[in-house]
Amino acid sequence: MGKFRHICGMEQLNFKRYPFTFKIKENKRYIFDIIRKKEILLTPEEWVRQHCLHFLMEEKKYPIGLINVEKKIEIFGKQKRYDIVVYNKTGTVAVLVECKAPKIEINQGVFDQIARYNLSVDSTYLMVTNGLKHVYCQMDYQAQAYNFLQDLPSYTADK
Repeated sequence: MGKFRHICGMEQLNFKRYPFTFKIKENKRYIFDIIRKKEILLTPEEWVRQHCLHFLMEEKKYPIGLINVEKKIEIFGKQKRYDIVVYNKTGTVAVLVECKAPKIEINQGVFDQIARYNLSVDSTYLMVTNGLKHVYCQMDYQAQAYNFLQDLPSYTADK
């Protein structure tokens, strides 16, 4: 782990190790984002987001073409940005993901944030992660409830 930390400057997260591409420009570290197809400044939150993208694609088998990163949405008249949205093949939102830096505790405030974002996207599943802890839930819109899950379901092409 010491050599890994030296290369990217970030801590090991509670995800598998994925093959990232790094670049240094003007003494700042960048990581290549395979969704946005560009180098992104490597911050602790971006480190978590990039791991989560690979988790969704490699572990949960969500197709790259159904994943969207950091797009604007309007919440109560204010412009916000979600971290990751995964669509179903029908165009509805399957998964809404909120990524936080590892130092940020996953608490009620963070969960309230993703719940507010979900008012605009009506996702089937929510995921909140700081890279160390992951929280998953399935929305039950009829009962107006969250059903917490042990894991996020994998992609199924029939939805």
